[in-house]
Amino acid sequence: MENCARGCAPGVRFCQKLNRLKTLDDDVMATSLKRCLSTVDLALLGVGGMVGSGLYVLTGTVAKDTAGPAVVLSFLIAGIASLMAALCYAEFGARVPKTGSAYMFTYVSVGEIWAFLIGWNVILEYMIGGAAVARAWSGYLDSIFNHTIQNFTETHIMRWDVPFIAHYPDLLAAGLLLVATLFISFGVRVSSWLNHIFSTISMVVIAFILIFGFMLADPANWSKKEGGFAPFGASGVMAGTATCFYAFVGFDVIAASSEETKNPQKAIPIATAISLVLAATAYILVSTVLTLMVPWHTLDPNSALSDAFFRRGYSWAGFIVAIGSICAMNTVLLSNLFSLPRIVYAMAEDGLFFSVFSRVNPVTKVPVIAIIVFGSLMALLALIFDLEALVQFLSIGTLLAYTFVAASIITMAQESGELKEYESFSDKLQLVEAQKKSKERRAPGQLKACWEPHLGRVLGDCEPGEVVAFSVLALMVSAVSLCAVLVFGSNQLQLPVWSLSLLVVVFGLAFLLSLALIWVHEQQHNIQTFQVPLVPFIPGASILLNIFLMLKLSPLTWVRFAIWLAAGLLVYFGYGIWHSKEGLREPPPRDMAARYVVLPSGSLVETVQAVQPDTQGEATPQHTPAPTPEDQQGKR
Repeated sequence: MENCARGCAPGVRFCQKLNRLKTLDDDVMATSLKRCLSTVDLALLGVGGMVGSGLYVLTGTVAKDTAGPAVVLSFLIAGIASLMAALCYAEFGARVPKTGSAYMFTYVSVGEIWAFLIGWNVILEYMIGGAAVARAWSGYLDSIFNHTIQNFTETHIMRWDVPFIAHYPDLLAAGLLLVATLFISFGVRVSSWLNHIFSTISMVVIAFILIFGFMLADPANWSKKEGGFAPFGASGVMAGTATCFYAFVGFDVIAASSEETKNPQKAIPIATAISLVLAATAYILVSTVLTLMVPWHTLDPNSALSDAFFRRGYSWAGFIVAIGSICAMNTVLLSNLFSLPRIVYAMAEDGLFFSVFSRVNPVTKVPVIAIIVFGSLMALLALIFDLEALVQFLSIGTLLAYTFVAASIITMAQESGELKEYESFSDKLQLVEAQKKSKERRAPGQLKACWEPHLGRVLGDCEPGEVVAFSVLALMVSAVSLCAVLVFGSNQLQLPVWSLSLLVVVFGLAFLLSLALIWVHEQQHNIQTFQVPLVPFIPGASILLNIFLMLKLSPLTWVRFAIWLAAGLLVYFGYGIWHSKEGLREPPPRDMAARYVVLPSGSLVETVQAVQPDTQGEATPQHTPAPTPEDQQGKR
């Protein structure tokens, strides 16, 4: 047995390396970046990240092909679903005001390798998202001028016919990204003011669309003659929800900016709520106006809003809508370019990515090298790949990040907030007070007192948090199994109805049982920052929805995702695991250990025990006699 234990020791240490957690500094507000963003700045960043090209393109596409006028309900349900993920981000952004967003949250609560993989995939999502928006921007502008730019490029510059890449290099999209990268490198205030300008113009155009659009609205376009309000039924509404969900993925820019926020504990939750409400309201009202102005089945998916005004005889209004769409796409572009270098900076600062990207310019207080390098890579993607190829690779990394953040919220809610070491008399007084309070309320991770008579015999002997950790794992497994049955059961697997129903019931009950086991254990209370309500139910519902949407993605997306994941593992095991600052931290000194003993009378006795170094392979036990009353009097 001893030889077996020694043989397994390297494997155990290796697993501990992979799952080590990030240790936060005592002062979480300390940073080399500049804290200058207010609640308004964050809210506008969030609105800019969500209300972009989707407002001008996605509304028409979903209304015509998927849901009809019921696209209004699709956006409403998608907004509520996004709110569950946004609440999780808001709690972490307030409690851990460090840049890095989902990467940082996973590192603090789940483990190092999982945090690296989340950060690695979020980097790809931001790069592809920015390139896709730049491509959409240039394509929209090119369509206004009757594709003059494309024709000139193909005729006088270059055209290629190569699989998986565009037919011509989009110099306009690449140039736009390089110019935006230059402005972003000037500092967070310049980025914020640019976003203010574009967001303000976009919101003014949205207000114009709503006011003028409602004046032109015709309720007959929702009548049965035109197909009714929900021509594709409930399935069409839910299919539209899956598509509309991606319109709200930009809110994580708020959490990514927490290290540059003046008062993140208050600003992050408030800005998240404001931006999500504004974005959802804009999507719902614009889709309402659009489907009331013209019949839903006659919409042009590529430019639905401007085309709707043109068909009603107001071509000048279509020009105003075009200006608003370009400004809205600029805000999304700035949001991607703003967030991406900060994720890279956070990973490099922790030693998991190349250290050159952690350098901060002393004047602008931003990671200039990370901004320039990854802004140039984004421009390269926009130059050679077409919009369709880029969009196919979106969303999987974002949904995976949402899933891990929701699971982290459940885990963090069950962790004990007690101090682990006590080095002063005042610290011990805090322990005495904690022990007094524990008689009234148990520590986080322990079984609630009201459930002790019912579940105490089964769960009472488990260590605090042990049942919760197992339940979170069971929650993830049951969620994946349930969603796999729902997505693939009837079509790909061709299961009979009785077996499909049985599997849904079994995995559904396992999911609910996991939630119930987490709920019957105590959670953290009296946290000074924002907390997600109804834990674990809201994070659990978010996990289920995210996994369902991931399984709805195409197989080719999963293949590309696997290739990118393999590249990330090479980077981590080739560089990150050896340069991780958590791995390089010196272990605490072990030559002296101080312990306080709380006697039944309430008095405190300090004992000091010397620990001898191991010089002969086995430590010799040192016995320290109990202190006599004279010793205690001498100490006092």
